[in-house]
Amino acid sequence: MDAFASETTQNEKGAPRSHAFRVPLAFLGIGVYRAWIELAFVGTFIDFPAFGLSVRDVFDWAMVATALGCTLLAKHIAPFFNKRSVYAVSGITLTMATILLFSASSFPASTTAIGVAAGIFGGFGIGLLILLWSELYSCLNPLRVALYYSASIVIGALIIYVYRGFMLPWLFVMTALLPVLSLFCAWRGFGQIPETELPSTAYHRFSLPWKAVLFMAAYAFGYGLMEAGGLYEGTFGPHSAPAVVVVGVLVFVGVAVRGGRFDFGLIYRVALPLAVLALFLVAVFGQRQTAVESFCMLAAYTAQSIIIMLIWANICYRYGVSAVWLFGIERGVRQILMWLGRVTATFVEAPDVLGGHGETLVSLLAIIAVIVATMVLFTEKDLSSRWGANFIDGGVDSGNLLRKQELEERCREVARQYKLSAREEEVLRLLAQRKTVGIIERELVIANGTAKAHVRHIYQKLDIHTRQDLFDLLGVENREPAPSDASRETP
Repeated sequence: MDAFASETTQNEKGAPRSHAFRVPLAFLGIGVYRAWIELAFVGTFIDFPAFGLSVRDVFDWAMVATALGCTLLAKHIAPFFNKRSVYAVSGITLTMATILLFSASSFPASTTAIGVAAGIFGGFGIGLLILLWSELYSCLNPLRVALYYSASIVIGALIIYVYRGFMLPWLFVMTALLPVLSLFCAWRGFGQIPETELPSTAYHRFSLPWKAVLFMAAYAFGYGLMEAGGLYEGTFGPHSAPAVVVVGVLVFVGVAVRGGRFDFGLIYRVALPLAVLALFLVAVFGQRQTAVESFCMLAAYTAQSIIIMLIWANICYRYGVSAVWLFGIERGVRQILMWLGRVTATFVEAPDVLGGHGETLVSLLAIIAVIVATMVLFTEKDLSSRWGANFIDGGVDSGNLLRKQELEERCREVARQYKLSAREEEVLRLLAQRKTVGIIERELVIANGTAKAHVRHIYQKLDIHTRQDLFDLLGVENREPAPSDASRETP
């Protein structure tokens, strides 16, 4: 079942010829863990007891330690998708964190110890879960990353809205189920990825895209400054605020409607002025609690997070870079800069620091950092030539990547419908890519004549006779003449 699907057309055999964007429910699980984070540790509306320390800081630093630790060990422990231990440990620690948080009020003498334990369990478990989802999204082309991720942002907010209507006992049970549901979705999501597109078990060296890190760090620091002043002390939290939902909906609709013609550059071109406006209002009025400032900063940060997800997932997708390594750095640096922003804002607000003008000065510095970081990243050729992110400026590569994934999915659907074997599905995929029998034998390392036999069996099961018939069945558009060896493949 898909959360979003367009109409399909059918050919004379009754098989769908083409289909537009669809969002499998499994890929929305990233929104499920976003909802858990807000409910348990960030911007929560649940009346947890006072723990005597910042459980949020313990949670953040446990997440940082997990992310950076996995980065250092990525060569030995990645990928995560095929390790049951990662799923088990993440699920157990996140469930433990939920139980500790909700049980703290029953043990008033031990609330501080319980809070520390909950923060450590939660940060460790969510760090593993985030890296697991990063691996999954790194198996997708940019258009699908944008579509699925923006839809997940909206789903996460909707979950939180629904949870506000639960009484405490039900709220505990339903919150405890969220990590398990997210892990199940991740497992199902990997099951829907073609085997050839799954994360590589080989470790590939890749220079750190430090300009993208600078871009992300500047926004994270500005967001941290706003957090310290009560960015979401009102009704909504960081994952359920109206600004977050608006950005998620706009990106989703834009990608769903425009497809390969969607201008991803709009995302960062909108994020920059919104972030500058929010920080400018802070510098001028010295207030961070107003609705306008909160809306602008939350919208800017959400748009920035979508861009970072697109760029970094694309690096992993195109170059086989370990998502555990790359996203471990991203998550660790992001959380450190957000924490640093909160600490800085709290420090400079003191009247004896910088003559009471520290808040204004830091806000102005944050504006400069955001502008410079954005300009450095999006005016450099590295974005397309080195990292392959030419889709940001509407590069044709996004269309090629989309067609490749669409074709993979169509082959998988046909293989399932006509009950092809795993090897026959591999051959079908290569046939659809216009590979000759000789090339197929070399790529699959099979004996002479074996590929031809597979082709004959595929044609028999699909009730077709030529490569052109195969293209018609798969709904391949803008077809070129069939390969010259097509006649030799006819059974």
